Amino acid sequence: MKDSDLPRGAVPAMESPPRAETPLMSSAVMAGFPSPAEQYVERPLDLNELLVARPAATYFVRAQGDSMSGAGVQDGDLLVVDRSLEPEDGSMVIACVDGEFTVKTYRRDRRGVRLEAANPAYPPIRFAGEMELRVFGVVTAVVHRLVAHEP
Repeated sequence: MKDSDLPRGAVPAMESPPRAETPLMSSAVMAGFPSPAEQYVERPLDLNELLVARPAATYFVRAQGDSMSGAGVQDGDLLVVDRSLEPEDGSMVIACVDGEFTVKTYRRDRRGVRLEAANPAYPPIRFAGEMELRVFGVVTAVVHRLVAHEP
């Protein structure tokens, strides 16, 4: 697949990105009651190393809309997509349906393939007749900001 085949606005991952290391604490953070934090750092964390398994097959694209909000994907989130992976039942995918790009959950069963939103306001997309489905990759990670980016 050529980069020109990617969804509009998608950005391919770099083959050899510059390292952008950030300190990683050696202990996990409790999501319940607080515990005393250890005061040392394990090793630097490179987000490219963490999020991009296959740089030549990976691209980034922003989510738009609320159809996947039940799966933790919010409007404006950055999706990490690996186009070398084959979708499995339950995979979140970037797909092109009759020329329109979308992010949905890929479902395959004895009745065929369908795409499902993670928001009950959106019905499943079932394929019949001349409808065309092209999968452009499996979403492997979602980057979601909690605080607006400062200029």
